[in-house]
Amino acid sequence: MNKSRPVGLKGTISLDGVPLVKPFVLDLAPGWTCLLGPSGSGKSTILRLLAGLDTGTGFDGSVSVPDRVGWMAQSDLMQPRLTVLQNVMLIETLAGRRPDEARAHDLLSRVGLDGYGARLPATLSGGQRQRVALARTLMSDADLILLDEPFSALDPATRATMQELAHEQFEGRTVLLVTHDPTEALRLGSRIWLLAGGALVSVSPIAGDTPHDLADPALSAEAANLLVSIRGAA
Repeated sequence: MNKSRPVGLKGTISLDGVPLVKPFVLDLAPGWTCLLGPSGSGKSTILRLLAGLDTGTGFDGSVSVPDRVGWMAQSDLMQPRLTVLQNVMLIETLAGRRPDEARAHDLLSRVGLDGYGARLPATLSGGQRQRVALARTLMSDADLILLDEPFSALDPATRATMQELAHEQFEGRTVLLVTHDPTEALRLGSRIWLLAGGALVSVSPIAGDTPHDLADPALSAEAANLLVSIRGAA
């Protein structure tokens, strides 16, 4: 990928001829950008446009992405008849590329699943399955990573652990996280956008390095303020 090539999209989004998102520009840079807002505001539509997936909406604008784009969703999307190792290599296989099995083993080790390669998905906990999904996303070696609420179904402790693990493993890449959770956005994001009322509005991040400590009083206070803004726009 040409590192100077801009990443992002701009334009307008409509649903059944009615404007859903007014003219906007979303430029993405290395690091974590978080996009949050009420349900139905268009967050996932923006994510799917960047991924080149069908959205069921009208889009008048332009999209610029690298050749390889990684995707991690709320569902782990594991194939039940494949082993953990085969699931990690699945996207590469479907793309017609020969997966590097040694790299897949290494990635499982990096996400805390060393020795799990021969197991089947049914034997894993929800947090372990999302670790496999994280390893599979890393396997694509993509420069742009799109995250569609990948931690929302996890219990709070596992969710915090997965946030920190993903933040560590995606270091140096361009990441866009769609979330409903103000705390998650503020904890992880160096750039934060609120999509509400058809407008994309920049939100000031918390000062300091990410991911922020869950015990940081500033995180709780800013998350409460942001939640009020989201509720007012819903």
